[in-house]
Amino acid sequence: MKTWFITGASRGFGARFVREALDRGDNVVAAARNPEAVIKLFGDRDNLLAVPLDVTSEAQAKQAVDAAVQRFGQIDVLVNNAGFGVIGAIEEISGAEVEAVYKTNVFGLLTVTRAVLPQMRKQRSGHILNISSIGGYRSWAAWGVYASTKFAVEGISEALAMEVEPLGIKVTVVEPGYFRTDFLDTNSLNTTSNMIGDYAQTVGEIRKHAASLNHQQPGDPDRLAKALLKVVDAANPPLRMPFGSDTVAAIEAKNAFVAAELDTWRELAMSTDFPN
Repeated sequence: MKTWFITGASRGFGARFVREALDRGDNVVAAARNPEAVIKLFGDRDNLLAVPLDVTSEAQAKQAVDAAVQRFGQIDVLVNNAGFGVIGAIEEISGAEVEAVYKTNVFGLLTVTRAVLPQMRKQRSGHILNISSIGGYRSWAAWGVYASTKFAVEGISEALAMEVEPLGIKVTVVEPGYFRTDFLDTNSLNTTSNMIGDYAQTVGEIRKHAASLNHQQPGDPDRLAKALLKVVDAANPPLRMPFGSDTVAAIEAKNAFVAAELDTWRELAMSTDFPN
């Protein structure tokens, strides 16, 4: 039996992770801004603790972790799932809009991770899963600021994996593509209030595409939630775990592009070392 600590647990991927863990008999600490919504979804269960958590609050994060340890004794799996998106051109997105998405997607993830790590270090065990996106591996027009938060998550996770490996703690970055959740709804995806006509053919078309794709995405979130259990149970889980055929295709395309560009510019790149 494992004890999970899941942020953003009241809807989307988070709620599905909660359900899968509960259904197999694991303990779950389901953290959400509105914990009553979690109880409404899953009922009052002995193996479920719903806790209030705004991931940007260090005090709330510490209180939630303390409550988890008091109730279940340990935390085996942390799923940093809370987050939201913003779509718009780099020039269109205001400083306040940038700060808001970073506050949750990056600083919130760091806040919760820092709160959980002392317990995992004490246990000399644990698994941290940071929910990123294909946008954390490859950016795209209109998604630049959102993708930059997920690029940050990937960089943080790579370093963290090296730091905690000797302590018996594992780290996995989860990279979903387009999955049929409510991510493209207005409660999860913000659209910039400022729209510039010169970007109509690029960013404007992507806004339209995102709207048309809403609830028509190719990925099945229930299958992803079940697949995540295999990652959690693996003796040697991956550092990066892509999910969705669109994600696999995007990774392969970027890797091929980077390899080809490096080959073209290799001589110039290598020319800047001090001569022997």
